[in-house]
Amino acid sequence: MIEQIFNPSEIESKWYQNWEKNNYFEPNGDKKEPYCIMLPPPNVTGSLHMGHAFELSIIDALIRYHRMMGQHTLWQVGTDHAGIATQMLVERKVQKEQNLTRQELGREAFVDKIWQWKEESGSFITNQMRRLGASGDWSRERFTMDEGLCEAVKTAFISLHEQGLIYRGKRLVNWDPVLKTAISDLEVINEEEQGSIWHIQYPLSSGDGHIVIATTRPETMLGDTAVAVHPQDSRYTHLHGQTVKIPLTDREIPIICDDYVSQDFGTGCLKITPGHDFNDYEVGQRHNLNIINILTPDAKLNSNVPEAYQGLDRFDARKQIIADLEKSGALVEVKDHKLNIPRGDRSGTIVEPYLTEQWYVKAKELAGPAIEAVKSGKIKFVPENWNKTYYHWLENIEDWCISRQLWWGHRIPAWFDQNGKVYVGEDETSIRLKYGLNADIQLKQDEDVLDTWFSSSLWPFSTLGWPEKTKELSLFYPNQVLVTGFDIIFFWVARMIMMGMNLIGDIPFKTIYIHGLIRSPDGQKMSKSKGNVIDPIDIIDGINCEDLIKKRTESLMQPHMAKKIAAHTKKLYPKGIEASGSDALRFTFAALAAPTRNINFDPQRLIGYRNFCNKIWNAARYVLMNTEQSDNGMGDEPISLSAVDHYMLEQYQLTIDKVHQGFKDFRLDFVAQALYSFIWHEYCDWYLELTKPVLTDKTVRPAYKRGAQKTLLDILEGSLRLLHPLMPFITEEIWQQVAPLTECDEASIMLTRIPQTKLQTVENQETESVNFVKAMISGVRNIRGEAHVSPNKYVTVLFKNSTETHHGWVEQHEKIIKSVGRISSFEWLDKSEKTPPSSTFFIKDLEVLVPLKGLIDIEKEQARLSKEIAKVQKEYDKMKSKLDNPDFISKAPQALVDKQLSRTQDLKDELVQLQNKQSELNNI
Repeated sequence: MIEQIFNPSEIESKWYQNWEKNNYFEPNGDKKEPYCIMLPPPNVTGSLHMGHAFELSIIDALIRYHRMMGQHTLWQVGTDHAGIATQMLVERKVQKEQNLTRQELGREAFVDKIWQWKEESGSFITNQMRRLGASGDWSRERFTMDEGLCEAVKTAFISLHEQGLIYRGKRLVNWDPVLKTAISDLEVINEEEQGSIWHIQYPLSSGDGHIVIATTRPETMLGDTAVAVHPQDSRYTHLHGQTVKIPLTDREIPIICDDYVSQDFGTGCLKITPGHDFNDYEVGQRHNLNIINILTPDAKLNSNVPEAYQGLDRFDARKQIIADLEKSGALVEVKDHKLNIPRGDRSGTIVEPYLTEQWYVKAKELAGPAIEAVKSGKIKFVPENWNKTYYHWLENIEDWCISRQLWWGHRIPAWFDQNGKVYVGEDETSIRLKYGLNADIQLKQDEDVLDTWFSSSLWPFSTLGWPEKTKELSLFYPNQVLVTGFDIIFFWVARMIMMGMNLIGDIPFKTIYIHGLIRSPDGQKMSKSKGNVIDPIDIIDGINCEDLIKKRTESLMQPHMAKKIAAHTKKLYPKGIEASGSDALRFTFAALAAPTRNINFDPQRLIGYRNFCNKIWNAARYVLMNTEQSDNGMGDEPISLSAVDHYMLEQYQLTIDKVHQGFKDFRLDFVAQALYSFIWHEYCDWYLELTKPVLTDKTVRPAYKRGAQKTLLDILEGSLRLLHPLMPFITEEIWQQVAPLTECDEASIMLTRIPQTKLQTVENQETESVNFVKAMISGVRNIRGEAHVSPNKYVTVLFKNSTETHHGWVEQHEKIIKSVGRISSFEWLDKSEKTPPSSTFFIKDLEVLVPLKGLIDIEKEQARLSKEIAKVQKEYDKMKSKLDNPDFISKAPQALVDKQLSRTQDLKDELVQLQNKQSELNNI
């Protein structure tokens, strides 16, 4: 018998260790249909957040389902080396422990330190994944810097270079001046901040006046190579082809015409700085403008600016330039201006568009086959509407900057000779052999490493052993499904498709399931800076309010936010977060997995599904207590199924159908909804109740008792298997107790097959008869509840307008209806017969009456109703008064007015109901 109280913490660790120890997560058998999902590799430095937990829950549900469908299932797991994040983490560690910078330690020693850290601490997030129940094949765990993947990265780079698809060029990149490296767009956070806009006079070279430009970055004027106006802006037609002088310098630049300029922004004159603005760079390319870089890698002004500003930090230079402009009379005015500021997500510093020489992939040439793969239907997006986003990005794709100025990562397999000529190959020895280079020609390997997205783009096949032609590669490539968020469709999904099509010659996966992003209950993005992050492990284990506040406020980039975050946390979680266990969290995620862009995590739903776990646990205890002595499926004794048994088996089969359809359509929310509705409402609330008279009444034929016991067990055991992909731990624990009674000899629920539909033909009359029973009992219960009839008192039920069918149904189910509905007797009235004062409900045309005389204290109930009416009337009058006030209607937000109107109508309806009840009592 299972324990009386459901305690998730006691079963989760036990069963996960059992599963992993027995290798249940590994693919099983060669001849079965393969099913493979790749884990989007989390950063090795990271910890599990709600987005991870949501995605992992979805993947694990799919994997467990297809494993139980009998497929040859692989969930390939692994982690990403996370170039910038890992380097920063270890750099700080070295600085703290040894008081050394990375440069002082040296590249080789520093990289050794990273590997040491990885071995000691790099498994933190994968251990958290285990806590969530992730059934990945840990025996095949990969790391983007392990030996096999390093070989794959080299092979891919060399192949693309030999095809002419990788080149070295000088272009603008996102530059982090603190990390001193190029970073991807995904590593740039653009948030609105308060800034300024400066209006500056640029004198015409002719001496005939000036024009005024508006800029948010006045220091970049020293890198201007043109001023642009809109070709149709009549204010500046006379200036076309003229030149102006840059203030504080003697350098002349042309006035050009370009449609990019907005006539309505600022003065309509736009300074063009191709070396420090991405849009200006495009304008410069169209007009063949010079590109001037005015910054050093650490964002100080370089020798391309006047001597007075050389060596100044960019923001110190801004202050000095503004002061000098004001002094010279060139500064016209300064206005407050809100603008999007790009900051590096790791360093927090403002990112600069910066002109450097980097390695690039010719993405446009790779994009064509990737677009066609989706258009032809070889790859399917779920939901399908993400096709448009995918097409838009790939049809407008720019070349991909793949080099990073870091020490941690895949070092670029390229060497330079003394003249700067580049050679690409496996290593120096192979390069000398390949290109016939003598030993006296000195070679030096490129200092840069590859963007982590480059190695991640090879993930669907590098993890399976490519470039070797492995058994796993032939079996599991293409993967069946990729599960990921819409925010990395371009950065990861599209690149995997491009790389797979080029290097393997086939698509990397057949279906791309795009899920929404988890947000806070109020719809805000979850972020540490906002202080609204929830650690999924804290939901599983629970956390008190004090510790939750501490986690949310430590290491804030904006310490002044701590007080506000603490107050908000206390308001939302005054008692902290109660432990819910992994199953409740996973089921909540499944229920939220609707095809929408953003998903607000609702703690109330979590509480509801925690209660669902308790409901399942208690139902299992009831079934086991009433079936453990039933001789393992009733032996050879005769078994008869009642109409109620048949009805419940039919509902069970319909639920199986819904579960399979939900998985087929990637609608885990429908799967969760179907299982919750069936198990809670049909099985627990109804079937368990309807079987109690059968199991306890000694006058019931033994064959029917055995039929009820068998049906209870069969449906419970099957429901546990249906639930297992969403709730692995509780289902395993209960199933271990139930399985022996159903003669199942598998060692784990994971090894069983998920139930398949075997719809039994149920007579329509039987279904109708059970629905009649449910309606009867519900109606009587509602009357008892509304009239506050004591549970100890039995009621008499009168029928009016009855038919022979009604008589037959009542006779057939009399014992169940009387026992569960707490009914003493039935009386059948003629249509003309006068009825005593009663509460009434209808089952279609059948009128059902419950006389209440003698069952309740009329005076006491009248007093209670009067008190309730007075309370509701008071609130109604208050609301009505507010709505009758013209000032409130005219000044209050429409949403508030609508809310008050709705509440007022609800109160009015409630008053009518209470008054009707009082009238009914007067007639008793």
